[in-house]
Order: sequence, then C-alpha cells, then structure tokens
Amino acid sequence: MLQNVPLASLKAFEAAGRTGSFRAAASELKLSPSAVSHAVRKLETALGAPLFERSTRSVRLTGDGEALMRYVGNAFEELRRGLEMVSTQSTQILRLHSAPSFATQWLSPRLARFLASHPGIEVRLSAGTEYARFSNDDFDADIVYGHARAEGLVVIPLGLEIVTPLCTPALARKLKKPQDLLKHVLIRSDSKQIGWDAWCAHNGIETPVHYAMRFDRSFLAIAAAADGLGIALESTRLAERELQSNRLVAPFLGGARDVSYVGHRLVYPKSKRRKVLETFARWLAAELALPSSAGKA
Repeated sequence: MLQNVPLASLKAFEAAGRTGSFRAAASELKLSPSAVSHAVRKLETALGAPLFERSTRSVRLTGDGEALMRYVGNAFEELRRGLEMVSTQSTQILRLHSAPSFATQWLSPRLARFLASHPGIEVRLSAGTEYARFSNDDFDADIVYGHARAEGLVVIPLGLEIVTPLCTPALARKLKKPQDLLKHVLIRSDSKQIGWDAWCAHNGIETPVHYAMRFDRSFLAIAAAADGLGIALESTRLAERELQSNRLVAPFLGGARDVSYVGHRLVYPKSKRRKVLETFARWLAAELALPSSAGKA
C-alpha cells in the first residue's frame, strides 16, 4: 500500500488538512491550487476513500480524513524534527526542559549571554515539575531537581548549593543569633529537599512547628521574602540576583552551620550526543564553575 502513495500527495493532503484550504496549501507548497487538488485526488484514489468534503469556497476533512491527518501530521512533525536535529545548514535547536525555579531564577537570566556567544543556536525552554520523557523525543535534555528517575541517562551534577535563611536587610538587623529566627515569620517551601527542620537541627535550635506562609516553589518563596513577608530558607544560587541587588541578605551565611547539597542535575539520554547539547553542557559547567570534566556531554 505505502509504495502506491506518492509523498507529494501526502504533503498536499497534510497542508490542505492543516490549513483547511487547497489555495492556502498551494501557496505554502508553491504549487497551483489545481495541482494540490489533483495530488489529493490521487491519494484518495489510492486509498479508496474520500478525505475531504468539497464546496465552492472551502474544504473540510471527512472522518477518514481526520483519522489519517492525525498520523500524517505526526509523521511530518517527526520528520521535521529529525531534519532539524542533523542539519548543519540551519539554526541548531536545543530543546531543554528544566525545574521551574532553576529556569526562572538562574537559567533564564543567563540565556541572553549563551545566545550571544552561540548565535547559531536556538533554545526552546520549557519548565515543569514533571521530569522530561525522552521516549517521545520532545526534549534533548532536562535540568532536574533531585535525582534522575530513569535508566540510561547521562547525569551531570550541577555542583553544591548552599541553603541558608534569606530575608530583607531591614529584617536581618533584628536577627542576632539563629534562635531569633523563631520570633519571625518563616516561609516554608514544601518541595525542598532541605527544609527548616533539617537546618534547625543542624544548628541545634528548636524546629518550628507553625509556618505563616508556605509555597510549593522556591521562586515563590524567594519573591515573598524579597517583598518583606518573612524569612525563606533557600539556595543562594537560586536567590543570586536578589542577593546581588541587596533585596535579600543571608544574615547567618558563614556565621551558622551552613547546609549544602547537590540540588540540580543535567540529564539526557546516552544516545543524544549532539554537538549543540555538548556546547550547552560546557557552557553550563563554565557558568557554574564546575570541574572541566563535568561539562563533557
């Protein structure tokens, strides 16, 4: 069956089905409307089924046409992705997924620098709490919070992060010792691996049992602390911009027992050893001042 279906007919069918018009499909494919109509007729003859309902002004997919369109549309999308992946003549595309707070607080502010130094690369960034599924080829790599949860992945730890109380300078002036934290509003991040209970135990003080504010994302807790709503226990890496601008300070950094851990990791399938991914991994390692071997994809 497949050998009797010309690729040109499938292209014409896909374009007409997507645009809902033979004329629009013809303009996209740089053909005449009659050529598109002829190609679609040829496909319908080969399949023995009408694919469009035709009127003088428009065309509409039949039930069989809609069913076929789902498969043909996906096939052309996969073909496009494959061509983009191996092409050296066009812009190289990096399809990246990231944990939301890392994307918002650390990665996005630096992407302009990455793109400026690598003008031939286009970054498509998505953020979400669900880890990327590489089986459908939607992403090249993921920056995950915590440990990777799949087999067959290259895992590059993105260095140690220091977790410490963060607050406004005005609030910090009221804090003389770690115990003073318990007199103020503490902001809890529910999704953090290192929470207030761990930090307080590490510093030998009472563990708070009540929180006036709780968030499920670090970037929300950091924003609340910067707005003076309380004290957040967060990574100095994620709060780097707020610390540099003095919207936040770390009153006990170096003066109490700091807690550090590997919070984020770059992961990707072992089969994806593309040049664009290697370029990004090296840049990421350099930005984070990781050992030179860490950025080798």
